Amino acid sequence: MTPVRRTLIPTYGRWPLLGALVFQCAVYWGAKALTGGWYHYDMTTALDRAVPLFPWTVVIYAGAYLFWAANYILAVRQGEETGFRLLAADLLGKAVCLAVFLLLPTAAVRPEVPADAPLGRAVALLYALDTPDALFPSLHCFNSWLCWAGVRGQKGVPAWYRAFSLVFALAVAVSTMTTKQHVLADVVAGLALGELCWQVAGRAGLGARYGRLWRRQRSGP
Repeated sequence: MTPVRRTLIPTYGRWPLLGALVFQCAVYWGAKALTGGWYHYDMTTALDRAVPLFPWTVVIYAGAYLFWAANYILAVRQGEETGFRLLAADLLGKAVCLAVFLLLPTAAVRPEVPADAPLGRAVALLYALDTPDALFPSLHCFNSWLCWAGVRGQKGVPAWYRAFSLVFALAVAVSTMTTKQHVLADVVAGLALGELCWQVAGRAGLGARYGRLWRRQRSGP
């Protein structure tokens, strides 16, 4: 299907994109609220403890939010087939994450942030705003991997940006560990889940089905 470029967000993708954002917030914050008083497992290993804290990588970690917005919109702009495949993979992955967050609540102990470290205050603010739970799998890694999957192989996206998307997705994965927001198990699970959901959405035709549901909802009974 010919890529859509007339508007920033094609009409068919506006509500589904908003729905994806709302569902992400519901999954993440809902799981935190539900499991707040439950026992949480700590998956931190000796390898994770050996990874140093690099406060400056909070720039990459926070920049992921802009990356997600840009690439989800960009994938939707490539046409309904790609756009709904991405959104279906996103929905599937978030549903899996919610189940895991509830069945296997995880948490981690964060280090003290040196007061004089570059961007140390930014990391301290991040810690204050985001409690260290609902970690496995990492939504940061899941979303970032889907951002690359949604543009790779797309001729409507410049080759340099496709390469950048892969590099940045991996940089986000590293930043989740160097800001001590996640451990290796969270990262591997998030990346693997992203690729798995992308493949399942494509091979099972979930994107086409998801698109039909939204079109039916928009057209009414």
